[in-house]
Amino acid sequence: MRVAVVGGGMAGLAAAYELATSGAEVVVLEGSDRIGGKLRLGEVGGLTLDLGAESILARRPEGLDLVHGVGLDDRVVHPETITASIWTHGTLRAMPPTVMGIPADAAALAASGIAEMPSPRILPVPDEDVSVADFVTERLGRDVLDRLVEPLLGGVYAGHTDQLSLRATTPQIAALGEDLITAAAEHRAAATATGPVFAGLVGGVAQLPAVVAATPGIEARVDATVRAVTRTADGWRLSVGPTTDVEQLDVDAVVVAAPAPAAARLLAQEAPEAAFALAAIDYASMAIITYVFDDAEVPEGSGFLVPPVDGTFIKAATVSSNKWAWVAATGRTVIRTSVGRAGETTLLQHDDGHLATRALADLRDAFGGLPEPTDWVVQRWGGGLPQYDVGHLDRVETVERSVAGVQGLEVCGAAYRGVGIPAVIASGRAAARRLLDAGTLDS
Repeated sequence: MRVAVVGGGMAGLAAAYELATSGAEVVVLEGSDRIGGKLRLGEVGGLTLDLGAESILARRPEGLDLVHGVGLDDRVVHPETITASIWTHGTLRAMPPTVMGIPADAAALAASGIAEMPSPRILPVPDEDVSVADFVTERLGRDVLDRLVEPLLGGVYAGHTDQLSLRATTPQIAALGEDLITAAAEHRAAATATGPVFAGLVGGVAQLPAVVAATPGIEARVDATVRAVTRTADGWRLSVGPTTDVEQLDVDAVVVAAPAPAAARLLAQEAPEAAFALAAIDYASMAIITYVFDDAEVPEGSGFLVPPVDGTFIKAATVSSNKWAWVAATGRTVIRTSVGRAGETTLLQHDDGHLATRALADLRDAFGGLPEPTDWVVQRWGGGLPQYDVGHLDRVETVERSVAGVQGLEVCGAAYRGVGIPAVIASGRAAARRLLDAGTLDS
């Protein structure tokens, strides 16, 4: 049986892998000129580095399970350090223990000088979804939100806590219950013996897409824009390619692994309720700027986060040569910065040189000076991060209910239940498994 997967990011590739290893013939249709989605390798100063996501959350199994499945176990590494700082009040300050920004040690927070916390209020967790900002501020005050929670979520979602859904983005916070500080301390104590938090691959995480796509049974096509998906008497027909030369592709089933706006257009005819819900999901744009230095003195630690309330240009920095031994072995200093949050459209309208110059100025302020970089690269991720605003999980349930009523159709990707690598891999493999379990592909 033949299945089309629309979208060649990690969710689509994971769906293709699950289907192909179960005996299906799979064609992955990617509209851009490359597969991999937000995973991308590029050359900076003669080094091949990740220009998108650079680490995999190791405490979720799905990412490393796929790495194992495609035979990349021998390249798995863990960070040399995950000790991070907050750049605030004019200096780098050691980040105290937290659970998604909720302080797990009130004394360590006070000693850090990062934020002032009033006496915590013990309040029940609401039954309805609320914003992260409303939930945290009511219990721990605005300073904790602004200088701990906001920079963490800004790094993950490029969003704003006054809009982001508590239950969709920080279920860990909701799960702490009424007494946030006590529960956070207990959670951190229990988590210390659970193994490494993150993993990477020697040579870059972005090696993974090509290796997955090479799985027998998968045909991955780039520059293959899908313009329509329609049901036929015995399956599905996809219209693929430029309007001047459209190819009609007939398959038995379809997995739509495209971002929400594209998925909404493709599902409008066959699953209109899902399309309407998907169209309501906004996206944020951001950019990652990677610098390579021949000789730079930088502090120890993996990098720092920046509270947006401080008005800096960058929102985070990672010292990759501190974090990864394989990068350090090059003898160069590699630093990544990220810029851009939801709604900051004018910021990213500047050219690459402007972004790199302004971000470097912030790095120099934070680190107390840096030499001129040997090279730098700006990687833009336009519309790259879905915004899980309040009510997001209700929208997702609407999509899933609508699609479940259409035989031979599934959806997956970062727009639904998680944006990290393990989450989107889980989404893709689950979509494929639903097709297989439903007998859709039985001959």
